[in-house]
Amino acid sequence: MGFVIRILIVGAAAMLSSYVLPGVKIDGFLSAVLLALILAVLNAIVKPILVFLTIPITILTMGLFLLVINAIIILLADALMGSSFEVAGFLYALLFSLVLALITYILDMIFDTSK
Repeated sequence: MGFVIRILIVGAAAMLSSYVLPGVKIDGFLSAVLLALILAVLNAIVKPILVFLTIPITILTMGLFLLVINAIIILLADALMGSSFEVAGFLYALLFSLVLALITYILDMIFDTSK
């Protein structure tokens, strides 16, 4: 049950993030929930591989390269979702990942999903 609530929270955060950023478009809440599912799969499978492959540059940048990896994950989700989720470019993907993380954190605090 916690996974479903977490996906709904990330979907709501994605919708809110798309209202804040003009370069990000999500068709509706169902598309946002689908985006949350795709992001969960990409974060579970692709992100660890990217993090492992980029350990040297991540160390050189003191971890800031992880922001680039998050933006790449957002761009991969954009490619997988087609026209229901669109990001205008790399900068908007980077900003979207930051805003999404912030809003998800706030919603997690409000709804206390750690239980």
